[in-house]
Amino acid sequence: MRKGNLSQAGFSLIETMLVVGIMGVITSIAVIQVGSTRQALKGDGAMRVVLSQLNQAKQLAITQRRNMRVTFTGSNSVQIIREEVPGPTLTTLSSVPFEGGLQLTRITSPNIGEPPAPELPSPAPTPPSTAGVAFGNGTTEMKFSPEGVFVDQNGLTLNGTVFVALAGQVMSARAITVFGSTGRIRAFRWDGSSWKVV
Repeated sequence: MRKGNLSQAGFSLIETMLVVGIMGVITSIAVIQVGSTRQALKGDGAMRVVLSQLNQAKQLAITQRRNMRVTFTGSNSVQIIREEVPGPTLTTLSSVPFEGGLQLTRITSPNIGEPPAPELPSPAPTPPSTAGVAFGNGTTEMKFSPEGVFVDQNGLTLNGTVFVALAGQVMSARAITVFGSTGRIRAFRWDGSSWKVV
């Protein structure tokens, strides 16, 4: 008879309240973490779009032996355009927009400095205020040549930086640099105190 009573015994009220309390603490920690990292995750998404488009344009230029233009359209889209030979014919190969309200913009905050670019012979050009794309003055075309070099409309090597962010949200700030002579592409993430290489 005693054995039957033990098998039907449940948890006490104190044990149940302890489990509910622990679950509440864990849930509140998770909610705080999700809220603070949401803008960072959105920034990472746009950064990956720019990185993938730049890398794809470089690879296509090398494998297809054609100039591949990289065009930043509007405030939230990246296009790859192939220059056909012969003639001035252009073919759009891809156009990818940013999701989640991200834009080609640079957040102007006194706490955010220039992204480090040790591979560049000089620091990346400083864009005017909130310009999201900074690749030298007078640049009308940005393209990868068949040698994998990033050049302008005159065939001169082009160094620069692409900035993406959510308007007014510092933790979403991302920067992608291109070193023209080698076509090297690097990404940086603002972590709240400094730019970190991704």
